[in-house]
Amino acid sequence: MIDPMKLTEVIRKKFMKKVGNDYLAPYWRFRGGHWYGGVATGDVVGCNLCCKFCGPRLFMVSKQKFINFKKPEEVARILLKIAKKRNYRYLRISGGEPTIYKEHLLQLLDILKHERYIFILETNGILLGADKSYADVLSEYPNLHIRVSLKGADEREFENLTMAPAKYFEIQLQALRNLLNTGVSFHPAVVASFNTNKDIAKLKKRLEKIDPELPKMLEVEYIVLYPHVIKSLKHYKLVPTRAYTTDWELIGSEEFKRRFLRVSEF
Repeated sequence: MIDPMKLTEVIRKKFMKKVGNDYLAPYWRFRGGHWYGGVATGDVVGCNLCCKFCGPRLFMVSKQKFINFKKPEEVARILLKIAKKRNYRYLRISGGEPTIYKEHLLQLLDILKHERYIFILETNGILLGADKSYADVLSEYPNLHIRVSLKGADEREFENLTMAPAKYFEIQLQALRNLLNTGVSFHPAVVASFNTNKDIAKLKKRLEKIDPELPKMLEVEYIVLYPHVIKSLKHYKLVPTRAYTTDWELIGSEEFKRRFLRVSEF
């Protein structure tokens, strides 16, 4: 079992650098993509959860030679170049857990706050739930939208998937409350590749108690079966109930077994 708060400090100490007045964060790639109708993305290294389905986490740990430490202005320049070239409306930071690198993130937002693009921060919400002041400071950026990805539909599933104590699922929900109270633009998402429609319905009831609009805003997301994700699933003996192939075909558990597992692995 991991402690997300302690792991946050370990990652910050190992990966965040300060050069002069600039805070540098580690990135492993920059890319364009079809999400949100087109978005320029920077993927950071490091997360304070250890999700069993997270192939990118295993990839980043094993490929640390590909880490590049970037100043905020460098990140801004790269994202803007991608967005302008492809006529995107959105920029985002994703990959690992961007909120770990708070000072870097805020410097980046300061640089981009007068740009015409919407900046999307993708996060598990742990740090925003644990520290309301973090949500408060993010409310100062009018072009910011936050996507909070819930790791499962309840405490039991959260603990099983993330290897973190179940209590942190409630902290994810607290992040939603904090963002709601500060007026930040946001929406919740949920990893739904290991649960049922009934589980999602129960989650929506909990979200409704926070705010009646949240169930309508809930984004249901499924994992994508990249080779490194399949490797991670096999390692932890996880069979998804629903997942996307790399051809964006949504398949169920039996089809997953047929395509990706040997009989001995069932």
